[in-house]
Amino acid sequence: MHIIPILAFAGAIVGCALAVMVACRARRSVAQWTFVLGMLVLAAGSAFYGMALRSAEPEQMMMWQKRSLMALSFVPGIWLLFSLTYARGNFREFLKRWNAVLACAFTLPVFLAIWFRGKTVLSIAHPEGEQRWAIQLGMPGIAVTLLLLLGSIVVLMNLERTYRAAVGTMRWRIKFMILGLGVIFAVQVYTSSQVMLFRAVDLSLPVVNSVALLVGCCLILRSLLREGHFNADVYPSQAILQNSFTVFIAGIYLLIIGVFAKVVAFLGGDASFTVKAFFVLVALVALSLIVLSDRVRLTTRRFLSRHFQRPFYDYRTVWWKFTQGTARRVEQGDLCAETVKLASEIFQALSVTIWLVAENRDKFNLAASTSLSAGRTGELELSSAETFQVLEALAARTDPVDLDASTEQWAVALRRLQPDEFRKGGNRVCVPLIAGSELLGLMMLGDRVSGMPFSLQDFDLLKSIGAQIAASLLNIRLSQRLLQGKQLEAFQAMSTFFVHDLKNTASTLSLMLQNLPIHFNDPRFREDALRGISRTVTHINDLIERLGLLRRELTIQPVEADLNQSVADALKGLPPAPSIELLKELHPLPKVRLDPAQIQNVVTNLVLNAKDAVGNGGQIRVETGQQNGWAVLTVTDNGCGMNPEFIQRSLYRPFQTTKKQGIGIGMFQCKMIVEAHHGRIEVQSELAKGTTFRVMLPLELETK
Repeated sequence: MHIIPILAFAGAIVGCALAVMVACRARRSVAQWTFVLGMLVLAAGSAFYGMALRSAEPEQMMMWQKRSLMALSFVPGIWLLFSLTYARGNFREFLKRWNAVLACAFTLPVFLAIWFRGKTVLSIAHPEGEQRWAIQLGMPGIAVTLLLLLGSIVVLMNLERTYRAAVGTMRWRIKFMILGLGVIFAVQVYTSSQVMLFRAVDLSLPVVNSVALLVGCCLILRSLLREGHFNADVYPSQAILQNSFTVFIAGIYLLIIGVFAKVVAFLGGDASFTVKAFFVLVALVALSLIVLSDRVRLTTRRFLSRHFQRPFYDYRTVWWKFTQGTARRVEQGDLCAETVKLASEIFQALSVTIWLVAENRDKFNLAASTSLSAGRTGELELSSAETFQVLEALAARTDPVDLDASTEQWAVALRRLQPDEFRKGGNRVCVPLIAGSELLGLMMLGDRVSGMPFSLQDFDLLKSIGAQIAASLLNIRLSQRLLQGKQLEAFQAMSTFFVHDLKNTASTLSLMLQNLPIHFNDPRFREDALRGISRTVTHINDLIERLGLLRRELTIQPVEADLNQSVADALKGLPPAPSIELLKELHPLPKVRLDPAQIQNVVTNLVLNAKDAVGNGGQIRVETGQQNGWAVLTVTDNGCGMNPEFIQRSLYRPFQTTKKQGIGIGMFQCKMIVEAHHGRIEVQSELAKGTTFRVMLPLELETK
């Protein structure tokens, strides 16, 4: 038998064996099942190609080529699903975003290959002056090939994104799986592009796919022997094309091959063009692998530092990157997760873990790691006595410690917290996280790329990073305590107002119940009791409604409206107060984008507050106008006024009020409503003279 059919059948057999191996694993996931189906489809395509080569009759060759094309039509959908779910902790988010593309990838190429199966392959012949066979494709066959080309590029793009989002041993676990699939689909891009250029399948070409399947399966087999390759939790960004080497390489390759094909055709043709195109692809893929290789980058930096007297680290760049990455992390878990990721990239250490001291200081808790999962913490946990030894030994240390170079008991215990994945990964290093003379935790590094030892420069940088992270952890803890104190203060204030109101309400109902047996037969008493119960229920409902404002998100529905009309409607709805003089001056205004109901709430709150401040015989002035592009609503009273300290500290805070019957939510609500309209509220007040509130709304508000 000729060597080419043997390679095709060998690729099919190895692909099927790999699919069976994964299918028999105990833990199964979406990624594993799609991998099994995907390998079976690739194996079927390779087997059908082998059958086409073994066929003696041209008609049989065409038949097997059609079947091969049908099998490959399942590739885009299955492998796109795999690339979106493999090793991704947030794969459901991607599936929701890509559901339309997935539907097209599953249905469109399969529909074309099966429904138009009679037109996918048109004819078979020998190219002029050659012995090899070439199968001419119809438009449906070319369309399936184009979809296969695009699908392969998207699969490569997604796999690249997963690889680049992984750090440390997470990247190590999935490296050869992605590399193996990268070989398979990079070659698929090459063969599909050749078919698209010549609109025919040279039967000597698909053997490259079979060879790639063999090589890719060998690489994937190495990945399958590594623990956790299907269970890694990587969280790639949702960005589609940002910084993608796949898109760059594919674009450059297709552009070069497209231009070269036109030039070659113009010059009369080139029999070795296909081979040259393949070497172009290999060169571009090799370039991308070099760029993405951690080991190559680390070796290059060390070479430059050693031979050109350049510092190993560009400290300004490293520190800028580190501070930018951690500055916005306000949660302890987020800060630690970002830190281990950055430390892994900076020091090229695959295993970076942060352990934090528990509150009662009797154990270490896992905060973040590039190699350990939460399920392994029980196996690694130190005893209370060992924890005490570690805390005592590291309490006065600020420098990083080489754990493998120390024989002390506490160092032996710490080595258990940082198991090494590689025998040649170099020594493990522990960085104490000390802030304010208190040991907050430990950052441990190991499994360095190429097993390179940590240098003095590494230790100096680690010491600085450890101090920075310890300070950030301490700030987060203090901020959390302050927040808890404020929450407790707010709860106590709310409870005081709420209990006070309920106590008064309960007293009223209690007095009514005491008199009920005595005066129940008196119709006037019953009427008065019903009115009292109604007022009490209304009061409680109003209290609950106003308190509910604190937990509901304010939403407005702005429309083109007349501010004067909203003010007038609000004033009409107020209860009459004959003893108070209410002056109204509403000047003409252009239309304003506002929510009339919410603005009426603002007017009502301001006027009611003014009524409480002026008492009998007071005066309130409500005025509208415009100033410097703002519509201005002014509410002025000549009441008791407020002192500057209350305005600055308490005016817009819930449960802070000077009114006997208020609960301090009205002004808080007014400020929320005005700011939701992109406006602002100002106040001027003087004790015993009065208060002026100015609500300013923009006359030209862009709709967002």
